[in-house]
Amino acid sequence: MKEFAVLFNALDASTSTLHKVQAMADYFRQASPADAAWAVYFLVGGKPRRTVPTRQLREAALQVSGLPDWLFEESYQAVGDLAETIAQVLPLAEAEPLPEQGLAHWVEQRILPLRNLDDTARLEAVLRCWMDLDTAGRFLFVKLVGGGFRVGVSKLLVLRALAQTSGLDAKLLATRLMGYADADHQPTAESYRALLADEAQADSDHRPGQPLPFFLAHPLQDAPETLGDVSQWLVEWKFDGIRAQVVKDAGQVWIWSRGEELVSEQFPELTAAFANLPDGLTLDGEILVWLNGSPAPFNALQARLNRKTVSKKLQQDAPVVFMAYDLLRLQGVRWVDRPQHERRTQLEQIAALNTPHFLLSELVKQPSWAALQALRAESRARGVEGFMLKHRDSRYGVGRSKTDGVWWKWKIDPMSVDCVLVYAQRGHGRRASLYTDYTFAVWDRTPTSADEAQAVVQAIAQGEKVDDTVARGLPRLVPFAKAYSGLTDDEFKLVDREIRKYTVDKFGPVRTVAPTLVFELGFEAIAPSTRHKSGVAVRFPRMLRIRHDKPLHEADTLQTLTELLHAFTA
Repeated sequence: MKEFAVLFNALDASTSTLHKVQAMADYFRQASPADAAWAVYFLVGGKPRRTVPTRQLREAALQVSGLPDWLFEESYQAVGDLAETIAQVLPLAEAEPLPEQGLAHWVEQRILPLRNLDDTARLEAVLRCWMDLDTAGRFLFVKLVGGGFRVGVSKLLVLRALAQTSGLDAKLLATRLMGYADADHQPTAESYRALLADEAQADSDHRPGQPLPFFLAHPLQDAPETLGDVSQWLVEWKFDGIRAQVVKDAGQVWIWSRGEELVSEQFPELTAAFANLPDGLTLDGEILVWLNGSPAPFNALQARLNRKTVSKKLQQDAPVVFMAYDLLRLQGVRWVDRPQHERRTQLEQIAALNTPHFLLSELVKQPSWAALQALRAESRARGVEGFMLKHRDSRYGVGRSKTDGVWWKWKIDPMSVDCVLVYAQRGHGRRASLYTDYTFAVWDRTPTSADEAQAVVQAIAQGEKVDDTVARGLPRLVPFAKAYSGLTDDEFKLVDREIRKYTVDKFGPVRTVAPTLVFELGFEAIAPSTRHKSGVAVRFPRMLRIRHDKPLHEADTLQTLTELLHAFTA
């Protein structure tokens, strides 16, 4: 446990890719196979289900430290991380620490059993664990039991470290790692040895139901004409659903999300329909809600997510399809190294089986890039995000690599509105000292003048209730979205100064801010919502720029959002 805590801190403290890879490689070389197995699991995104509720961790910390609740809360808001706050306020252990136990022992013997204890026994067990750990170990322990474990390394860096340790090809390791971090998989010394086994035949590594590494597209920044002859590219519509792989082995169907989560039980109609597909098959595609011959907005799909059981009514209200666009395995043989056009031809034969809930992604054929550009303008009306461009000779690579060929995503520009910052909250981690998480609002009607908008600012600054300002005939700012990305570090610092200067109220960690800053907010989609006062919900909101050039009274209105909604859902 101590060695992994040291590694965790080293990864968190460094911004150097080389240093991170070397730190992981050094750990793998000295760790036992059982400890290394769990380390790989956590580093590539696996995390045990929360074993101790956050509320109980906080109550335990208050009990041991003797701090009043208000002081703990102030400390937490200053630090920005619950695990770090707890680790710092706990007193040092008085007894001699126990002999060092490895990560596997801690996870399997002390962390996972916490889930099955009652509240009293769990509290006692947590306190014993804290007394047996130093500050770094306590920090890591709270991260693991509280479900908040995050580490600043990508799966690609973990693969590089494992390749450096074992001498194996990173692509082979990427294939073996698929599904390793699934919640139902418990790492073992044997699984780690199998991961690093000296085996050159990748096909023999396939476990029944195991997915293959996903190939990812690059955003197209330049004009499409720079890609050369349009006839050398396979063009498909880009759908907004859940990227997934369907695996059929030994009479059973597995459906994996791009995040390597097994989602088969969330889509029972797909698993039932695909049971008739041939064994030894792996398909890549997108899961979509499909209504009246067209893809529904993503929010229709959200109702199907994270469910253990899906009712017949929900299946009828939000019927799903698998939109297939690539073939990765056939009859147990990998096709990833074959050219894109060969994989497509074979995929068309599989689509000819007329399997229910199975659709083949349409190839869009146009004589020129200019003709495709004109057709791309219809994307929103078609319920898609633009085009996918795949070179006809490209292989199916690993991750966002260009060594096997290139896929490009040629997306339409995001929708955007000019809105007003009204609430702010501190960030987390390195942003814990800055206000970086913002809530944005639009006017319920356009102010008649700059003076009327300024009257609203003054009313907010004086703590006047919204109902009273509306009764006086003033317009109202209606919150509709939250965002925390899109600005540079310098821009975040500038906004942070404005927030501190114009804060008019606090409730918990949130500050109410007198509206002074206008932002252009971009988003990929918009949908009706009964949960938001604005009546809409936006997808993937991010700040495009600060509109220093735009006065407050010229920010957009609810009518703007309504028009975007009607255009998007028409």
